[in-house]
Amino acid sequence: MIQAKQELLAALGDAIQELSPGSALPAAFESPKQAGHGDFACTAAMQLAKPLKKNPRELAQAMITALAAKPAFQKWVTALEIAGPGFINIRLTDAAKQAVVAEVLSAGEAFGQQPANERHVMVEFVSANPTGPLHVGHARQAALGDALCSLFKTQGSQVTREFYYNDAGVQIATLANSTQCRLKGIKPGDAAWPESAYNGDYIQDIANAFMAKQTVVADDRSFSASGDIEDLDSIRQFAVAYLRHEQDLDLQAFGLKFDSYFLESSLYSSGRVDDTIARLNASGKTFEEGGALWLRTTDYGDDKDRVMRKSEGGYTYFVPDVAYHIDKFQRGYTKCINIQGTDHHGTIARVRGGLQAANVGIPLGFPDYILHKMVTVMKGGEEVKISKRAGSYVTLRDLVDWTSRDAVRFFLIGRKADTEFTFDVDLALKQNDENPVFYVQYAHARICSVLRNWVARGGDESTLADADLSLLSAPTEAALMLKLADYPRMLSSAAESLAPHDVAFYLRDLAASYHSYYAAERVLDQTPALSQARAALLTATRQVLANALAVLGVTAPTIMNREAIEESA
Repeated sequence: MIQAKQELLAALGDAIQELSPGSALPAAFESPKQAGHGDFACTAAMQLAKPLKKNPRELAQAMITALAAKPAFQKWVTALEIAGPGFINIRLTDAAKQAVVAEVLSAGEAFGQQPANERHVMVEFVSANPTGPLHVGHARQAALGDALCSLFKTQGSQVTREFYYNDAGVQIATLANSTQCRLKGIKPGDAAWPESAYNGDYIQDIANAFMAKQTVVADDRSFSASGDIEDLDSIRQFAVAYLRHEQDLDLQAFGLKFDSYFLESSLYSSGRVDDTIARLNASGKTFEEGGALWLRTTDYGDDKDRVMRKSEGGYTYFVPDVAYHIDKFQRGYTKCINIQGTDHHGTIARVRGGLQAANVGIPLGFPDYILHKMVTVMKGGEEVKISKRAGSYVTLRDLVDWTSRDAVRFFLIGRKADTEFTFDVDLALKQNDENPVFYVQYAHARICSVLRNWVARGGDESTLADADLSLLSAPTEAALMLKLADYPRMLSSAAESLAPHDVAFYLRDLAASYHSYYAAERVLDQTPALSQARAALLTATRQVLANALAVLGVTAPTIMNREAIEESA
């Protein structure tokens, strides 16, 4: 069906040009809201009606006449119908729908993927300062970022996962002081305990490891403790390495590995911050006021101008942000996406404004942002707010320990990033269709069960390429095949829109189509030819389920326990 759709889209593009020469309207199909309205829908007539000053239904009729004359429509379409104000509903031949089964079987894991290209994409996410364990907000970033990277890879892009953090700022100084207090026997609640100190039990763990003169190794650093409780610099370096190691364990539990780590401190030591200040001063967009150095970011759409250097000295975090993104661009990344909490909304205009003022050739709108809302965790019908390990929040590892990596990934990707989300631990543990990740994974496991029984009764998976797909004519089969055929389009659209949640939505829809098919049709106890054709359809469905789950970093189990599991079909 992929080939059929490509040929039909090309023919539609030709028809658009015939009716409106020079039109920039792209050729596109939509999925009808009701299955009875056809397989594809086209809105081109309604979109062209206003510029052409014609009645949309009359234009739709003219378009149908043009389309009906195209060889591709004669080959792959059985009916063209006008509906409503000017929709064109398109009914495909059975052969067009059935072709997707062979296409999936032939492509396998590569189905839906595009050839490799030279596009370099960086996704920066999590980016937590090493001051404590990763919390559920970081978990949402981890799920979104990793899935988005996988999406871009399906589109042929070269992708880098980057983790950016500050290893020498105020928060790190607080971490060092908190650890030193614990080393001296001062604990939360004591009169000498600093109000700004970190209270979690993990601070005592760091202190104990420091006194034991341990060596800790993280993905980007290692450090050996001196054991000297007066050596604040050693305490700081050890605490940073210790917590980076802890974060790595969190990420390992989540099944995520970054390609690179970038230190904010390196922007200063390398001279990039100074270079950025010089560029911004040279732009003529800076000014002095109240002893501070400002940048006129209002010239670039910001709601107010921003301080670069504070009156008491020192740069605001805005300056290294601009320097960092210049560095990204100069490393050759033509597309960069930052995944951050919605509390970072105000940084977008100022960072983009700073990049334009720096005048280094960075295009408008660079970088892209995905802003996510925080996560509420429910367990036992009550909100969970405190983690003993972290002191004040639920951690990523808490979620994984309470449920599973698969559940955490699927749940956190299963909603649009900018929507509020409640992670229901009890729901994530359910082994029934109420649990969305179980519902999808069970579709894959159920198919594996059916195919095992088919093979046990004499079926041969090596012969599926020879199946007579023309036998797949039941309505539920047509619906399932149409959903399979939509997978490549969904992937490209999700990548373009920075919408990894679309993959989760698609998986639920595909699982629903399969479960409906399973309830309506049987694979076993049919003629050998029909059983083989249906086994081919199931194998293709299993492949697409596995492919889409892999994009989300979720496993595709072949066996799942469930009360009264069906082992026949």
